[in-house]
Amino acid sequence: MTQAEARKAFDEELNKLQEDLRKMGLVVEEMLDKAIRALETRDVNLAEETINMDDIVDRYNFAIESTALKLLALQQPMARDLRTIAAALYIIKDVERMGDYALDIAKTARKLAPLEPVRPLVLIPKMAEIVRGMLHDSLQAFVNHDIDVIAQVARQDDEVDALYREVRDKMIDVIRTDPQVALPAVELILAARYLERIADHITNVGERIYYMETGELKELHDQSSPPVSS
Repeated sequence: MTQAEARKAFDEELNKLQEDLRKMGLVVEEMLDKAIRALETRDVNLAEETINMDDIVDRYNFAIESTALKLLALQQPMARDLRTIAAALYIIKDVERMGDYALDIAKTARKLAPLEPVRPLVLIPKMAEIVRGMLHDSLQAFVNHDIDVIAQVARQDDEVDALYREVRDKMIDVIRTDPQVALPAVELILAARYLERIADHITNVGERIYYMETGELKELHDQSSPPVSS
């Protein structure tokens, strides 16, 4: 195999790795969508579907990690390629954790299905909509090597944090008023907390994209950093 052929094969494998990571994220997006709908509609079957999808995320995690390690072992990646592979190895762990949190929300939906609703769900679906957009945009940015998404993700993470605090405070007020609904109210606080944690993992993805493109590690909320250049 010539050097040019070897490089072409490497690029194809690297592109596949990035595309597989994006597909892994799409599965988590679907899990999150189903989990929230199960929570809203009290649909146990939908919750079970979500829980079963976790195996798909785990398979992507293993496959992407295997591809990344093979590229490191069999090729001699240049600095930029090396950062992309390293970023992918970190990002799949974050995405896998996001899937775990979506699974936890589905389990919460399953627990709450037989119980009377505390109140209509408004804030949690709003949180989920923001989080799904953050996840989709950040993984698309990874594939496209686009760091412009970083500031947007930071702003959206702040929105999710604020909504989580609002859900928590409202549920605490509900419990004070009627202690008998403490169990479902606490479960809703946990569901909101899972969404808040997913958003945190998405900020980690943004930080890895920044590192991949610049070679610098940066806290996502650190707005004092110098302008980005690739």
